[in-house]
Amino acid sequence: MPVYTVHAPVANGADLAATDKFVFVRDGFHFWAAVAGVIWLAWHRLWLALIGWFVLTFVIDYALAKLGVGRSAIFFVDLVLMVLLGLEAATLQRWTLSRRRWRQIDIVVGDDAEAAERRFFARWTARHRGAVHDQRSVDRGAPPPTRDVPGQSFSKPPSMPQGGIIGLFPEPGGTR
Repeated sequence: MPVYTVHAPVANGADLAATDKFVFVRDGFHFWAAVAGVIWLAWHRLWLALIGWFVLTFVIDYALAKLGVGRSAIFFVDLVLMVLLGLEAATLQRWTLSRRRWRQIDIVVGDDAEAAERRFFARWTARHRGAVHDQRSVDRGAPPPTRDVPGQSFSKPPSMPQGGIIGLFPEPGGTR
């Protein structure tokens, strides 16, 4: 399932009540960023990343041409850079949002953007209405349960082996 980070504009005293301005950034590979990187960067208004992309590709292509590398090798390097842009597109979006003084407020999992938004806003409204959240309830968008949750099969600590030693490390304070 895709993972989304949720960002809110908190610059200039803006409060978190403006939920219509929240941005969901999907983590993972962005196909269109890899295929049409310049258009994708401009579409998402990642201006510094776009300038950096132009500079990086120009410098690498120029350096490879000066070294006498063939056109097919330069094309292969450009393809690798395009795949790299597709892999790091979400990171560039998050970086740009943080530079614009947006804050990451949550991480949510969903089948698609709409499901992630529904799950996030269901948790958001429950949290802000003062609803009591039962920690034992199953929420696939929440982190996994921890060891201190009562009623879980793994809530008791693991038992020590008979010799009291795990691997080659003796108990603390014991003789060496």
